[in-house]
Amino acid sequence: MKLIKKITPIEENFSQWFIDVITNGNLIEYGPLKGTVIFKPNSYGIWEQIQYNLNKIIKKEGVRNVYLPLLMPKSLIQKEKEHVDGFAPELATVTKVGDKKLNEEIYIRPTSEVLFAQLFKSEINSYNDLPKLFNQWANVVRWEKTTNPFLRTSEFLWQEGHTSHSTEEEAVNFSEKMIQVYKNFYKDYLALDVVIGKKTEREKFAGAITTWTIEAMMKDGKSLQAATSHYLGQNFSKMFNISFKNENNQLINVYQTSWGLSTRSIGAIIMAHGDNRGIVIPPKIAPIQVDLIEVLANKDKNVITMANQLKKELEENGIRVRVDKSDKTIGFKAAQSEIEGVPIRIEIGPRDIENQQVLIVRRDTIYKALVNIDKVVIEVKKLLESIHNDLFEKSRKLIKENIIYCNSYGKFKELIKEQKFVVVPIIEDSKELENKIKEETTATARCIPTELDLCLKEDKCIMTGKLVNHFVLFAKAY
Repeated sequence: MKLIKKITPIEENFSQWFIDVITNGNLIEYGPLKGTVIFKPNSYGIWEQIQYNLNKIIKKEGVRNVYLPLLMPKSLIQKEKEHVDGFAPELATVTKVGDKKLNEEIYIRPTSEVLFAQLFKSEINSYNDLPKLFNQWANVVRWEKTTNPFLRTSEFLWQEGHTSHSTEEEAVNFSEKMIQVYKNFYKDYLALDVVIGKKTEREKFAGAITTWTIEAMMKDGKSLQAATSHYLGQNFSKMFNISFKNENNQLINVYQTSWGLSTRSIGAIIMAHGDNRGIVIPPKIAPIQVDLIEVLANKDKNVITMANQLKKELEENGIRVRVDKSDKTIGFKAAQSEIEGVPIRIEIGPRDIENQQVLIVRRDTIYKALVNIDKVVIEVKKLLESIHNDLFEKSRKLIKENIIYCNSYGKFKELIKEQKFVVVPIIEDSKELENKIKEETTATARCIPTELDLCLKEDKCIMTGKLVNHFVLFAKAY
């Protein structure tokens, strides 16, 4: 395959490849402050498609959208000590307005549990008010020490859902349902297979009783936490006195959940599907699904007319189309389309008009075919579905071939060096052992997998030799 000189090959330097493809793919510009980025139309367009499609799904669950303030007083967030301690190193604080020092410091939201707690307190009085299912599409600020576009930035975009329920069972079931929603969304729209599981005590969300996660494997073997869902129990409702009267007129604190997916998902798409030509965007969330490139000879009017006609026909069939009308060469236009990851490219020129056919190129495989003009819409629809299915199958195969069960710490270290997903028997919720593993290998506990058949009924802990029936997936992670 001919490499585009602008892009560092994946095999040489994965980190530099990632930076090369997101800059040359017109996804971002760096912001004025360290750790901030500007989402250009190509990346924000992906986020719009994610938002549009996920919004429809969560609304089917009865969730309604709201929007809460960006700023919160120090006194509010400090009501839940474990929660604030978990975010303390990343909290951005406002201390002055103009020349005036504020009487109380103001935090820029790192997440919105405490704000939603206030909202629920005012909304809930009786069991008839429950469940309350809210979500907001918002930005949050977490002052990360080490940043990387899409993966860890000081400000990012996300959706965060928050719900209140009358019973523990209902809240637990809803938190588990939402992690399945995320898993299905990654499969159905982002063409990514994931490992689903529960976070260990060391890794769970600050203030949660249980955190569920989906972990995606990137092409370099590292894990990316792709979305999370938390069962909060009554941790926040007791602290903020969010209660209701049940059918027996007893005052009960509600049971809560929270769950979220962020623009980190764009990073997942790039690092799981991209190649040495650039980005590969799954068709369902691609802002542009088809690039129409006119191969003009003396501005041939017939070519322009046919391109406009094809664009109209494709758009009438719900396909998102862009016509490149720049005066760049056909080679430059084709290369740029590939770098930006547009799923399908159609080239049309004077000779194609004569033969009543066009050249169609699919981005993921660079397979080219001549297609009759009257068959273009049908062929494009088939190709978009095929591209999605093939991308998902590659993602599924990557995980299947690189997730390994291991019961030897020596072998575990070797596998982690090889950037594998490694499932091991280990004493349950031992923060000390997890800390030791991280110090010695840089690997972290990603989750306690729930849908893998790799594990035995019981085995010896890789660190202590004690017999356990607890298994954890470890990997290096972003």
